[in-house]
Amino acid sequence: MMAGIALLLLMAVSGRAITTELSVFQVMEMRSVIAFFMLLPLVHREGGIRQMRSGILLTHIGRNTAHYVGQFAWLIGLTMIPMAQVIAIEFTAPIWTAIMAALFLGERLTAGKMAAILFGLVGVTLIVRPGAAPLNPGHLIVLGAAFVFAISFITTKMLTRSDSATKIIFWMLIIQSVIGLIPALNVWVWPSLAIWPWIFVIAFAGTFAHFCMAQALSYADATVVMPMDYLRVPLSALLGFLLYSEAIDGVTAVGAALILAGNLFNLRKSNAAGKAPTAN
Repeated sequence: MMAGIALLLLMAVSGRAITTELSVFQVMEMRSVIAFFMLLPLVHREGGIRQMRSGILLTHIGRNTAHYVGQFAWLIGLTMIPMAQVIAIEFTAPIWTAIMAALFLGERLTAGKMAAILFGLVGVTLIVRPGAAPLNPGHLIVLGAAFVFAISFITTKMLTRSDSATKIIFWMLIIQSVIGLIPALNVWVWPSLAIWPWIFVIAFAGTFAHFCMAQALSYADATVVMPMDYLRVPLSALLGFLLYSEAIDGVTAVGAALILAGNLFNLRKSNAAGKAPTAN
């Protein structure tokens, strides 16, 4: 999961760089097509294309339709509000995920999981500070993205019961390429040479972040794995400061500290119960 977090942060940086020149629709389509070819060595390792058949294709379609919508909204939000705020608002997703996992997957909300969720929610609220300034439409767009990401997380957990991480990503890239083809062609422009390295970065980071997440979810409960993702909030604030001169104030630092505290408590409780995630 930690590798997935690093790749998602890299995707945010590359996404901001690319969307200054290309439409979000085109970015998503190019990412899916290029990433498909990047995935082929893993497909070959698992026996080739024929081994990618799935008996739960409708679940793949539902998962990737939700993820496509969420990803589109997330990238749009990235162009409208600071990176740390995008990531912070996105972190209402683990709250929805924990609730859905309890309702639909039968996972228990232990004290550690609840602490991570509650500490994370308070920390995110401190960082975003709703009501301190007029609400930017970007906040609502990213909030919508967070909800559909939660649906994607839950369906990913369901898929890991029968399909490998490689198979899940294989179908993600195919389905999202089909969904995004016509919208991308309608706004297509040829990228400049300066943008191409970022395109390959976002293709790699976006794809293998999901591979890492799928692997993590196959080893541990969604309500253990997803609260770890709160670490992206303080890390994105640091990146925003270093790369874009986005200020980090005292309240943001307190919020980040609460997020870290919740994650550490959750992991400690999980280790004590012998259920800590072992994925990288």
